Amino acid sequence: QVQLVESGGGLVQSGGSLRLSCTASQSIRAYAMAWYRQAPGKQREWVAGITGTFAEYAAAVEGRFAISRDHAKNTVYLQMDLLKPEDTAVYYCNRHKSVDLSKYFPWGQGTQVSVSS
Repeated sequence: QVQLVESGGGLVQSGGSLRLSCTASQSIRAYAMAWYRQAPGKQREWVAGITGTFAEYAAAVEGRFAISRDHAKNTVYLQMDLLKPEDTAVYYCNRHKSVDLSKYFPWGQGTQVSVSS
């Protein structure tokens, strides 16, 4: 079963940047992937997805975040620029939101992103 490990989070000031990585234990080339986030007291929400070379974004991050992947490294990235305090959350990766939840990989531990004003 595919295991996912997210990394790259941290504490940054508003307007700063971070690059998150999600590395899988085996090839995920065949799967459309996505990033999600969960802020304190809120439900997990979809942030960005990549299907082949097509990328799509939630309205809240459009124009500031960029998702990409490296098949050779079994890794999906999320470049986050112009960060805002409301981007503070634990970030996770998993299969694309179009897939039934029962087909998701086990969730990783996530990586904490904290943006100070």
